[in-house]
Amino acid sequence: MAATRALGTALLLTSLLCMAQAPTPPPVNSPLLDHLAGKWVLRGDTMGNATTHDIDAEWALQHHYLRVHEVSREKNDHGQPQYEAVIYLTWNPDAKRYSCLWVDVFGGSAEEELGFAEAQENKIAFIFRDSKGNLDFENDFTYDPKAEAWEWALDNVKQGVHKRFARYKLTRAEPR
Repeated sequence: MAATRALGTALLLTSLLCMAQAPTPPPVNSPLLDHLAGKWVLRGDTMGNATTHDIDAEWALQHHYLRVHEVSREKNDHGQPQYEAVIYLTWNPDAKRYSCLWVDVFGGSAEEELGFAEAQENKIAFIFRDSKGNLDFENDFTYDPKAEAWEWALDNVKQGVHKRFARYKLTRAEPR
């Protein structure tokens, strides 16, 4: 038993050492995500209610993820932002798809926080699935190069039926 534990520990340490010495992959190269980097003002409606959010998007973790910090200007009863999210976006050139980790004030399960999108010109159409693998939510990011602006369309999906959740327009924030 002690020999088995020692062997297991040695294998674990060896694998960790090998991982620590592995070269760091190159930074993500996504011109579309580059267009999202910066400071934005999001305006639109969530379930029919007007809202305004501030967004700060910057490359993080050695340029492997675009970290998007979204904070609503509306406050809850405790004076905190009514909505806040930290979103990590990345591009996988081998799989030719985007991935998204969306963590917000509503919590949730790990499966429902992960979204994936196939490559499209000027559009990232994330799909999110529930714990059973069923399509649960869609969030389309569409970039307008002429206006240098984004539109986000968010829909709940139940049994294949889309129901509008939110529509937003993102414009560059004015320097403060």
